[in-house]
Amino acid sequence: NQALPKVMKNHSLKYLWAYKYDSDYSNGGINIHADQAAVNVNLWITPEDANLDKSTGGLVIFTAKPPSNWDFAAYNTDTERVTRDILAPSNFHNVTVPYRENRAVIFDSALFHHTDVYKFKQGYENRRINLTILYGEMQMGDARTRMENEL
Repeated sequence: NQALPKVMKNHSLKYLWAYKYDSDYSNGGINIHADQAAVNVNLWITPEDANLDKSTGGLVIFTAKPPSNWDFAAYNTDTERVTRDILAPSNFHNVTVPYRENRAVIFDSALFHHTDVYKFKQGYENRRINLTILYGEMQMGDARTRMENEL
């Protein structure tokens, strides 16, 4: 908390998990969703040389949040509704962060996001690994909330 006082504030650890993906995105990444926390830290730990396309493999973070009247199921399972009612009207405005080994991506957990397309080398040791650490309570807002207004 001392290194990032304005971001972390008094948010305590809420959840922590890791995903070890298959080597190819065609086998699936994490779909569009928002997480139930204030701050999201994604840390990628697979060696850099495993990523076959250095411009991909990271995270797509949209600049929109779910409206306060949506429940967890609406913003985490109904991807068609999220796309139609939230992302399309915002022209899918996003920040796409490419994969880098030991990169930590820190953002408002309520912003919609999903795994970017990726292609890593074959082999268990080359699979993309993502560590997610969530802090604090989710701050939902108007669906058109822009990241720029949050900084």
